[in-house]
Amino acid sequence: MADKELGAMRRRLVAQMSRELISQLLDDLLEDGVLNDGEKDAVLEENKSTADRAHCLVDTVIKKGDEASRKMISHLQHRDPTLYSSLC
Repeated sequence: MADKELGAMRRRLVAQMSRELISQLLDDLLEDGVLNDGEKDAVLEENKSTADRAHCLVDTVIKKGDEASRKMISHLQHRDPTLYSSLC
């Protein structure tokens, strides 16, 4: 269910995520064990633009399923409540 919710907000989320927020979410998800070091590095190193990094992060988390998506949504809500509210 959360993976579908994250998928539904994907386009607007990607358009509005800052580089700083992406970095914070990557750290949060790494700490949770949702992402490993290689996945975090891939998001940062293989994508030059902020939008590309955001796409990569969101798509990677969605592919990991409902629990991973739920964790990302929770971190997003905590890190940037204004952005989260605008997406719902």
